[in-house]
Amino acid sequence: MSEVVVLKQSVMAADEKYAHLVKNDLKKRGILFVNIIGSPGCGKTTLLEETAKRGKFRMAVIEGDIETSRDAERLAALGINSYQINTHGGCHLEAHTIERVIKEMPLDDIDVLFVENVGNLVCPAEFDLGEDFKTAVISTPEGADKPLKYPMLFATSHAIILTKTDLLPYVRFDMQMFSKDLSSINPVVPVFEVDLINGNGLDSWIEFIVQKIKEKRVN
Repeated sequence: MSEVVVLKQSVMAADEKYAHLVKNDLKKRGILFVNIIGSPGCGKTTLLEETAKRGKFRMAVIEGDIETSRDAERLAALGINSYQINTHGGCHLEAHTIERVIKEMPLDDIDVLFVENVGNLVCPAEFDLGEDFKTAVISTPEGADKPLKYPMLFATSHAIILTKTDLLPYVRFDMQMFSKDLSSINPVVPVFEVDLINGNGLDSWIEFIVQKIKEKRVN
């Protein structure tokens, strides 16, 4: 007589262990950890550049790309502590690589750690890196229909950044559709409409990060 034994275990269980280690380490140090997710070309790196210029906090960035270190080099040129992870084909970063990089960082000199994840709206949303929260970045040329097409990212993000708002007069972006669809899956999430060229809307984003740093240190 044969017997079937069913074992249920998360396929990401091993990486979840590293996410837990990252979360605990940064919590002890009072470091805010933000996972930035968006499509290629939506403005993630530019957002981080402008955040560094305007923010009065100390920040570091882990850059995730399939190949090259060009984004990390852009940030380093501004004096930002930047660390590159190349996935060589992988569509997202994983917690074990984050944990390894964090060991090399001067954590006593950091208020907030940003991760710029590999550019896409699907895989990065599914993996916990130990972050405090995810932030979804979408640009107006991508179209207003993305929240319902990629619901996991937009439903689980604690902040949404709409970039390239200076192009609204020139692209077909239905703001009413975007707001309605987003409200249907994440009704309380703050949305920051920004123009990264002229800096419009960035002050509210900076204030949001400052408040989250304060909350992290209280908790």
